[in-house]
Amino acid sequence: MAKNHSQRFLDIVNSVRPQIRECNVQDVVDRRAGGGGFHLVDVREESEFAASHIPQAIHLGKGIIERDIEGTIADTDATIVLYCGGGYRSALAALNLQQMGYTNVISMDGGFRGWKEANQPVESCNPA
Repeated sequence: MAKNHSQRFLDIVNSVRPQIRECNVQDVVDRRAGGGGFHLVDVREESEFAASHIPQAIHLGKGIIERDIEGTIADTDATIVLYCGGGYRSALAALNLQQMGYTNVISMDGGFRGWKEANQPVESCNPA
């Protein structure tokens, strides 16, 4: 179910999109199948991540990613794929990481909703 975002939020996201790299869900599926090394980072809220997330993703919420990224992924040339619920927050986070000197940051357009709609596997921190 898509969120109803405010126009100002959409405007700021659309203003950063030309400045970042984006991929789609299938690109991430293919990258994983190909065995290419990359970091998959979930930038959603902690409660969203705990409810369910993409397997092997690490959690660095948008509110703390700039503060904690260097302690988690020190290599500024590492490939980092960010995702959120739909690809908006991850786009904003991608720009910030680029401004911090990370050179290979990609935002997954479609986000976790797109991942689930593509019938890709998910896991929970709190299995039932």
